[in-house]
Amino acid sequence: MTDRKILVIGSVNVDHVLNVEELPRAGETSAGSNYRVVAGGKGANQAVACARLGGDTQFLACVGDDPEGHEAIAALSGDGMDTSAVKVSPGCRTGVALIFVNDQGENCIGISAEANTQLTTEMVRSNQQAISSADYLLMQLEVPLDSITLAAEIARDACTQVILNPAPATKLLPDQLLRCIDIITPNQTEAEILTGVRVNSEGDAARAAELLHLHGIGIVIITMGRSGAYVSDQSGKHMMSGYRVTAVDTTAAGDTFNGALVAALAEGRELEEAVNFANAAAAMSVTKGGAQASIPLRKELTQWLLDHTATKA
Repeated sequence: MTDRKILVIGSVNVDHVLNVEELPRAGETSAGSNYRVVAGGKGANQAVACARLGGDTQFLACVGDDPEGHEAIAALSGDGMDTSAVKVSPGCRTGVALIFVNDQGENCIGISAEANTQLTTEMVRSNQQAISSADYLLMQLEVPLDSITLAAEIARDACTQVILNPAPATKLLPDQLLRCIDIITPNQTEAEILTGVRVNSEGDAARAAELLHLHGIGIVIITMGRSGAYVSDQSGKHMMSGYRVTAVDTTAAGDTFNGALVAALAEGRELEEAVNFANAAAAMSVTKGGAQASIPLRKELTQWLLDHTATKA
């Protein structure tokens, strides 16, 4: 293990989860079961994954001044991360996500940002030292885009590695953000929205990756579910095989992948080894329900890797 520091900037949500046989279509009511309220938010999920998998992690976020917000801070601290930069926003509720999960483990999600909107550029500036002193900055898109862009610019100037998970997907990423990114990690849908290339194959992923490289992004990793992840950088382009598992709930699979990837890089692993570690962590996560509840501990993943081998889908 090294002492390289990870700063995660992102959202905190309370997830309301309902299992349904099939995801509802427009105008349709679906009977559900196993309703539960669990901790989530892409930022929090990724910070938890970093911390549980061995990363020296600090989290910058906003929660509401409500019981859910205070409980979230306590839980995040309990996972071993530094929560000194998590702000309680007076007069706000903690972010909310409504999640349906079908029998195949697929999901659809609606979110209300609430306190996440309070992660302003002023808050980013007040935490400039934390950004500059980190070795890795991991971000997503559930907090204001101008704040993400400013944090990326501060990180670039400090030679902090910037990893962006462009989720939820948007076409409107500004050039000033894109040119600060060292590693981008879209899934197939996000890659299509960013580039216009429908990603159904390794060849499609290669075309999408080339378009992202044109923005100056050195490393493109396109996650492709059970097929694994397509990796493109200066050393080459190739598909990294995934792990075959029976999915129960895919809600935090991408977040687990990103947290595991950065935790592995921070301890000095080479890119391919880090991607394999992240693929395994994501695969293990989908075998359990919930968001943060499904993210494995380092010792659990170490044992899981001894018992499983990556295979082509």
